Amino acid sequence: MHRLAVLIPCFNEAITIGKVVRDFRAGLPHSRVFVYDNGSTDETVARAREAGAEVRHEPLRGKGNVVRRMFADVEADVYVLVDGDDTYDASAAPRMVDRLIEDTLDMVNAARISGEGRPYRPGHELGNRILTGTVAFLFGNRISDLLSGYRVFSRRFVKTFPALSSGFEIETEFSIHALQLALPLAELPTPYRERPPGSSSKLHTLSDGFEIVKIIVRLLRNERPLGFFGTFSVLLAALSLGLGVPVVMEFFRTHLVPRQPTAILAASLAILSVISLTCGLILDTVSRGRMELKRMRYLSEPGVHRD
Repeated sequence: MHRLAVLIPCFNEAITIGKVVRDFRAGLPHSRVFVYDNGSTDETVARAREAGAEVRHEPLRGKGNVVRRMFADVEADVYVLVDGDDTYDASAAPRMVDRLIEDTLDMVNAARISGEGRPYRPGHELGNRILTGTVAFLFGNRISDLLSGYRVFSRRFVKTFPALSSGFEIETEFSIHALQLALPLAELPTPYRERPPGSSSKLHTLSDGFEIVKIIVRLLRNERPLGFFGTFSVLLAALSLGLGVPVVMEFFRTHLVPRQPTAILAASLAILSVISLTCGLILDTVSRGRMELKRMRYLSEPGVHRD
């Protein structure tokens, strides 16, 4: 029998957390349900305990910080991560767990299908599509719902995941980590519903979107440095040529350099282009070494297998 853990990060979800805990205890009766409170000021902790969850606390604010603590503290073979806002369907959890075990996967992502009401806030669905498309272009098109907060993980994934994010951009980091290491993963379509009346979202469209864009740029810089710095090298080289070619042509024609500031600027841009390309080449070697270490660390943990 595999040890199952349901992990629910929470902040001020008193209205919904009791139902979420009860639904997942019913759907996965042999699991342990953990609610990690992130400094709630309402009755979230009391409602979670009443519903039968094991409640723990993480004072450092931000979903990424809570996830990092959960992954470090909880010991299990299979982990179900879900938000405490009652927007995800607990009845899908057994299918997701079975898929992970049967196919020996490391992550099963819940691809959200909108149900009744308006589950997405204005701008969030468009933002999700843009970010998902960006990550697909950069790291591979294997995940269709980048920002889903409902996932099932193997112990191998959880215990080797670096968890560098502090906020809601943690979902992006999950996806990129799995794509980057070419981990076995799958997606299952699951219903996604509107929050119940009285419950409010903790997401902020602009600030959270900006944080997600930042982590994509950061990961591109760290994990695809040759492409990142190579792009700047090409742009700088193009500017250098655009400014410098007329100066050089005039020099060959008149043996004079009347536009010395332009010549100096063009030469400086050319030097910066070479430096940028050199940085990309060096960091690409470093990144490959880090990737090998991540892969070896990943392989040091046993995978999930059928009983």
